[in-house]
Amino acid sequence: MAKAQAPDTSSISRLDQIKISQYFGCNTFSERTMRERLQKDVYKAYRQALKRGEALSPEVAKSVALAMKEWALEQGCTHFTHWFLPMTGATAEKHDAFITWDEPGVVIERFSGSQLIQGEPDASSFPSGGLRATFEARGYTAWDPASPAFIMEGPLGKTLCIPTAFVGYHGEALDHKVPLLRSMGVVSIAAKNALKHFGINAESVVAQCGPEQEYFAVDIDLAQQRPDLMFANRTLQGARPPKGQEMEDHYFGSIKARVLGFMQDVELECFKLGIPAKTRHNEVAPNQFEIAPIYEAANLASDHNQLLMEILKSVGERHSLAILLHEKPFAGVNGSGKHVNWSIATDEGQNLLEPGNTPEENLQFLYFLSATLKAIHTHGGLLRASIAFAGNDHRLGANEAPPAIMSAFLGAQLNHILDAIEKGAAADASSQKIIDLGIGNLPRIEKDATDRNRTSPFAFTGNKFEFRAVGSSQPIALPLTVINAAVAEALDDLNARLEAELKAGKEHKAAVLSVVRQAIQETKAIRFEGNGYSDEWKAEAERRGLPHAKDTVAALHIWEEAAVKAVLAKPGILSEGEQESRLHIRHEEYQKVIAIETQVLRQMAETQILPSVTADLGARADSLGKLAAAGISVPETLKAALQTQAALAGEAQARLAAMKAALAKAEALEDLHARTEAFGNEVNQSKHALREVLDALEDACDADLWPLPKYWQLLSPLV
Repeated sequence: MAKAQAPDTSSISRLDQIKISQYFGCNTFSERTMRERLQKDVYKAYRQALKRGEALSPEVAKSVALAMKEWALEQGCTHFTHWFLPMTGATAEKHDAFITWDEPGVVIERFSGSQLIQGEPDASSFPSGGLRATFEARGYTAWDPASPAFIMEGPLGKTLCIPTAFVGYHGEALDHKVPLLRSMGVVSIAAKNALKHFGINAESVVAQCGPEQEYFAVDIDLAQQRPDLMFANRTLQGARPPKGQEMEDHYFGSIKARVLGFMQDVELECFKLGIPAKTRHNEVAPNQFEIAPIYEAANLASDHNQLLMEILKSVGERHSLAILLHEKPFAGVNGSGKHVNWSIATDEGQNLLEPGNTPEENLQFLYFLSATLKAIHTHGGLLRASIAFAGNDHRLGANEAPPAIMSAFLGAQLNHILDAIEKGAAADASSQKIIDLGIGNLPRIEKDATDRNRTSPFAFTGNKFEFRAVGSSQPIALPLTVINAAVAEALDDLNARLEAELKAGKEHKAAVLSVVRQAIQETKAIRFEGNGYSDEWKAEAERRGLPHAKDTVAALHIWEEAAVKAVLAKPGILSEGEQESRLHIRHEEYQKVIAIETQVLRQMAETQILPSVTADLGARADSLGKLAAAGISVPETLKAALQTQAALAGEAQARLAAMKAALAKAEALEDLHARTEAFGNEVNQSKHALREVLDALEDACDADLWPLPKYWQLLSPLV
């Protein structure tokens, strides 16, 4: 078969010069490329192994490696790397050249099947949470054949990147990919067992995901003048500007040329790497934006989201922009999230959360919907813990993010159906709703079955659930793992109940409705259609017995519970030891983030802000003295303003000392949990107290003497 020639994209400067479909994935060793380059029997064996979740044979791996090497060399690659996702949250890679000795002094390009399948990075410096001793340095990377290899372009060459899993010497999961892949296998088995009751023998069921990515962009020259943005990824001090997002004019507003050029450059890089970027728009806050992809398999979506975050930052630098992925880089304006849209589909592409035209009659849909509700109800606390970290604590529960209470929004139509089933009545909710605008030349609008509830952390949005509480900087693998595990457990429970009903002689439809009815009754507490921000809901949620972990400290306590650990340990997704290691890492990460922020704020206050304020006080006092010496009466209001500013500076010095003492006290604690409590309470509180005074000093200080770019500069339109 003739090999398709990918167009040369090296000189493309405008996306409209070529159709996206013609170069999409040109920098990936995609299935299309494999089909063209592999023998038919080899490609078939590869596809079957992938579909069945089986390991590749050495012969197939060798053939794939040879084809991959030839393709990579043709594309100009000089090196290869096993690309993986350790528990740092960032990606990792070690590059090796495609060379080996042929004869003394002569090298040849070589890449073997064993090099493709397995690598050996040094695991000693990656977080392990006690899974292995420091001196036990050996680790292994294992190729994930379901995620295509891709090429990263460097200044003087290209590198073949092979997505891999990362494990320790004894096979312990040291990354986010291993548990995600395990959870996908577990939910696939449970879903296949469920589908058999509806006459479908699926070969596999795949968890699907489409993560929406929010981010801020600011001028890089301004960002580099702020130590907090450079080291903490958010502003630790900053008085609110005269205009923020009050006018609500940025959301979906026209995209400025500079930002649009950046977005188009990002999309070009995404398309070349096979990342299906679909949507771009302005978000709510000034200089906040969003990019969203088309749905794909959860493990691929996870890899692509990690790549996307790297692309955003690197392309941003080319456009003199600093891309901020922190959940709350600026106080007083909306923060950023990562809405993880989740569903499951058969290998034939049937979405199991698709309600169809008559959802009240779609037993299969109602069954999988009930299982998902049961998963949220049973493991809402674990879902909350999966997205708990220092950055997200600033965002959850504020007006731009869902509350920390896990609830599910279904919309009026589905709620009506579930209420009817619970009562044993027939539901009649499938009638089509039309909005007639009463204007002759405008079309009538078909009304969706569900509205959008932006205050719900887990909302059903047509044919999927949207987990809106995930943080913008967070790898999505962990929350996806938890969703898969919880839904698998719920499906297993429903399957067992259904089999018992059928064994007792109940007719199929009646048996399914009986199981669904039980699930509806058991999960009613998490269904909430109202305002998740309201104080009334917090009180109501407490009456319903829903967990409410207000911050990371409380959320990590939930993960300590035996029943919570069991949902991951029992099916083999994460052993007790692997979970303990992750909890240890989460505690340490939380403490380190707050410690870094505290030290950065201390340095800014001691070496930049307070010296500038002192200089301003001296200059003003000197000016007042000169006025008095010249016989000019100095108004008492000017003296009072100077005295107020001096008092604020003194208060800042006192609060700075209190913050330093709180940090020293927390760092002296040896117990892991006690340290986390201290950082989350005393250290955080002292940090916030100091910021309050520093922000007031910014408003009072001479603008020419203030040492840091201000919010109004950072959030001004990028033109």
